[in-house]
Amino acid sequence: MQHEEIISIIERQREFFKTGKTRKVAFRLEALKKLKNAVLKNEEALQFALKKDLGKSAFESYEAEIGVVLKELNFHRRRLKRWAKPRRRPTPLALFPSTSKIYTEPFGSILIMAPWNYPFLLLVQPLIGAISAGNTVLLKTSSYVPEYEKTIGRIIAETFPSEYISMVSGGREVNQLLFQQKFDYLFFTGSPQLGKLAMKAAAEHLCPVTLELGGKSPCVVSENANLKRAARRIVWGKFLNAGQTCIAPDYLLVHASVKDELLQLIKSEICRQFGANPKESPDFPRIVNENAFDRLSGLLAHGKLVCGGETDRSEKYIAPTVIDEIKPDFPVMQDEIFGPILPVLTYENTGQAIDFISSREKPLSMYIFSSDRKEINQLLQGTSAGGGCINDTIIHIANSNLPFGGVGNSGMGKYHGKQSFDTFSNHRAVVKSSILIDIPVKYAPYSNWKMRIVKLLLR
Repeated sequence: MQHEEIISIIERQREFFKTGKTRKVAFRLEALKKLKNAVLKNEEALQFALKKDLGKSAFESYEAEIGVVLKELNFHRRRLKRWAKPRRRPTPLALFPSTSKIYTEPFGSILIMAPWNYPFLLLVQPLIGAISAGNTVLLKTSSYVPEYEKTIGRIIAETFPSEYISMVSGGREVNQLLFQQKFDYLFFTGSPQLGKLAMKAAAEHLCPVTLELGGKSPCVVSENANLKRAARRIVWGKFLNAGQTCIAPDYLLVHASVKDELLQLIKSEICRQFGANPKESPDFPRIVNENAFDRLSGLLAHGKLVCGGETDRSEKYIAPTVIDEIKPDFPVMQDEIFGPILPVLTYENTGQAIDFISSREKPLSMYIFSSDRKEINQLLQGTSAGGGCINDTIIHIANSNLPFGGVGNSGMGKYHGKQSFDTFSNHRAVVKSSILIDIPVKYAPYSNWKMRIVKLLLR
């Protein structure tokens, strides 16, 4: 896409926003309806694209992307009228006789940049919030998933006029061009390294941002956990999308007394879910490209292999892999893995686990498997993470009633459900004063009796 064409789209979206059409709730609801119908109409095309680019099965594409988007669309459509109404707030006696309300208004022109690993979910879910809040939107997905990029570009072009919602395509040059433009809000999903570049670019225009980044999400398994249940849920969460999930359990931190039993259960569970040869399983995806494959293959050099380890560069296949006897300074423990490799570390007591997790960057998610309520509370209170689960993995992302997002190095800002509407809205505080009564205390000249009244009212 030519740079001049992209600049033209941005300018036309600004002009369209000025017409005020997107501010009308009926307009927003109609847009959400059109988007839902477009998703339903193109469900098979989206599944085909995700299969071709990432090797995702139709079930996984629906479970982890398409179905979640449809659920989010329904959630917004049922509640948008209520969310968009001005909300009355208490007014202190010092401001009598006045009333106070919060009005939500759209920011204006929004840029949403999505990664390749869940390209549909991570592009369209924030889009839903931006539409609900009444903005115009420019979308940018990753060029690493070319079939999907072509498919979603067609869907957006067929569903919305470009002056309202449009998608641009291209690689790093296009990203750099977009970062140079002035938007009213930037929503970015990607790595912490790229997130810093996005935030730096936004700062040039004092543009507010939401950064959905990543990190090394720990999975703690205590000595009193239900190990069989834990193994099944860890294998599902870790190897979904071949581990290319920002909230996947990145490493296992297991109590030393149950490590051997848990690893045997995980090994058996991998076989149960993907067969004796996961390479032949229709349910196990592939790595996105050769560069990612080479990076991941290099992480297999250290530690003791429990299972997996097989690779095939021609198919971009890496088997579900578990590696024991990992040390914190190994390469696999430095950055987010983003692949089907699960390193295993042990701890002796809860304090030790807390100290280890807290000594590292704050993760996007944290998972705790335990039946001890006291231990669970200790782990929650002694650490910080964007979100997570107790006795499960990943499923917190599917609850539209919960905010989703990172903290510290794993991101800033939240979305999903009403939080998405709030994220893409300016919350405008307005106090309305009566013209029938005018209390003279606030006006000069001031006096002792006015001071006494002010102290009484402002205590």
